[in-house]
Amino acid sequence: MNTAGHSEARVPRGLELTPFRGLRYDPDRVGSLAAVTSPPYDVVVRPDGLHQLQSADPYNIVRLILPQATTPSARNEQAADTLRRWLAEGVLAADAEPGFYVYEQRHADGMLQRGIIGALHVSDPADHVVLPHEDVMPHVVADRAALMRATSANLEPLLLTYRGNGSTGDTTAVVERTAERPPLLATTTEDGYSHRLWALTDPADVSAVQSDLAHHQALIADGHHRWATYRRLRAEHPSPSPWDYGLVLLVDTVRYPLRVRAIHRLLHGVPVARALAPLEGLFRVERLDVPLPEALEALADAACAGNAFLLAGDGAFHLLDRPDPDLLARTIPADRPAAWRTLDATVLHATLLEHVWHVPEDDPARIAYIHDTAATVRKAERDGGTAVLMHPVREEVVRDLARQGVTMPRKSTSFGPKPASGLVLRALEI
Repeated sequence: MNTAGHSEARVPRGLELTPFRGLRYDPDRVGSLAAVTSPPYDVVVRPDGLHQLQSADPYNIVRLILPQATTPSARNEQAADTLRRWLAEGVLAADAEPGFYVYEQRHADGMLQRGIIGALHVSDPADHVVLPHEDVMPHVVADRAALMRATSANLEPLLLTYRGNGSTGDTTAVVERTAERPPLLATTTEDGYSHRLWALTDPADVSAVQSDLAHHQALIADGHHRWATYRRLRAEHPSPSPWDYGLVLLVDTVRYPLRVRAIHRLLHGVPVARALAPLEGLFRVERLDVPLPEALEALADAACAGNAFLLAGDGAFHLLDRPDPDLLARTIPADRPAAWRTLDATVLHATLLEHVWHVPEDDPARIAYIHDTAATVRKAERDGGTAVLMHPVREEVVRDLARQGVTMPRKSTSFGPKPASGLVLRALEI
């Protein structure tokens, strides 16, 4: 048996998904469903992103997932107060029956993704049921845990993938059949994605999904910090309890392959000239006075031959490639698989951040992790910092490393599309 595989391999103890009574916005109480949704908490990156979302509607979900106050404890208490008030006012209400939720995202560019939302049993790492592929930052886990404790809620689902049997799998068949019915809700967000949600409460369908998923493992596509938070909170509460479970979206990537994009870095207080100065003789550096799309094409071409990065922030792009082999040998741990040692994220963190630039990877005052490429460049140019643009890693590399139990450097990948926050929540006390 493949005990570590995100694959078609059947396992005796797999995913344990449980129905729950979802909390959803009352459409009669909010301006529009699109106006109260948000990207996941760690993707609100535009310079005006948080302000714009807060201004979009007084009930926007960012007031729960990213509360604004002067101290962490005040932020968390504010989120808890807001959630209690919205429940009391009927802005958010629990569905009458427990169930799963079928969730669809569709874009005009042809992207279609469907999956199933439920409360997943939080397994131990040794069970090899939910496979992480990235390291996490302890301060982010502590922050998310404090928020979940204060609100007693899972405010947004993680994105997990599994390798099912495509359209012939029991879960996927239920998902496809459900998507033929009129949805509970439908909305289109400003990023051009349309979202539809259905409740799945029929006992036969629920049982079919549970039986099918019990034979599968999942790979964390998005939400490593929230999964680590689920594990921490489960350990804090005597079992059995609602904290044994966490809110997830499960997508069968045989039927609906995800897109994999890079997560970029922004070095605060490090002008591009200062970042370039120590690279002489360590990397080949080429200045590119071209628009962003052409610079990314050059990065993709260079990445085919080896490690490559783009630096931006001074009005131009600087392509870094062909790192000195002796530098890599001195700075990258030799006790990891070759696939890990040759990752761009490994070279960035172990070689550039730690040994060349001396920037701590877990200090939010020194480095930010941003999903949007253009936003990263704009922030660097506005703030006088350096944007480090990455080329995405292939999904099969992610999966192979996860099978080996090897985690990638934190924030190495961005799988998508990510579920919108605010369509369905889970209150642990309901």
